[in-house]
Amino acid sequence: MELIKNLEWRYATKKFDPTRKVSHEAMNQLKRAIQLAVSSYGLQFYKVLIIEDPEVREQLKPASWNQSQITDASHLFVFCNYADINDQDVDDFIRLTSETRAIELRQIRGYGDFIKGKLNEKSDTQKQNWLERQPYIALANLLMACAELKIDACPMEGFEPEKYNQILGLDQQGLNACVIATVGYRDSSDRSQDLPKVRKPMNELFEEIKQAVPNAVLSN
Repeated sequence: MELIKNLEWRYATKKFDPTRKVSHEAMNQLKRAIQLAVSSYGLQFYKVLIIEDPEVREQLKPASWNQSQITDASHLFVFCNYADINDQDVDDFIRLTSETRAIELRQIRGYGDFIKGKLNEKSDTQKQNWLERQPYIALANLLMACAELKIDACPMEGFEPEKYNQILGLDQQGLNACVIATVGYRDSSDRSQDLPKVRKPMNELFEEIKQAVPNAVLSN
């Protein structure tokens, strides 16, 4: 299985070669992989900023714990979740579904109402948590696509979202910087690339449930 080999090859790159850039063709493949990521109800309540400009990344570096990946990598991906749930966004998704699948809007309007109802059942805290989880699924697609293309990447939560929001003007767009990732090519001097992966053993990470759990256990 090539995916396993590729995942074994990848690592969270700590030092990038600033002279090497990801090609336009490869960037389009990475964007397509992100676009194809699953999301709850298919809504994709997030936006992904791709930042190549060195000046912008220099501004973001202090808000990223001064980590060198921000400026040395080829590109910086900023995954932004929607700051709030809006009925209009659901309506837009239903309209897009109608156009894409050649279905009359009236036939699926009820599904849109169902989505709105389920989302509106959530408390404000639940909505916020739900919105902030969605971009992580898209991030996973990016990391796997990078591994497939032998492009190095580093997912990062070590940054200050509020300052990112301010610098990039995200608040005015109803967006929130949720998680970031740098992509490019590893520097040959990055010692992290030679370290064995530290992962829990299979027998600790997985448990197979082969029969119904007794009611007595469920009630405890």
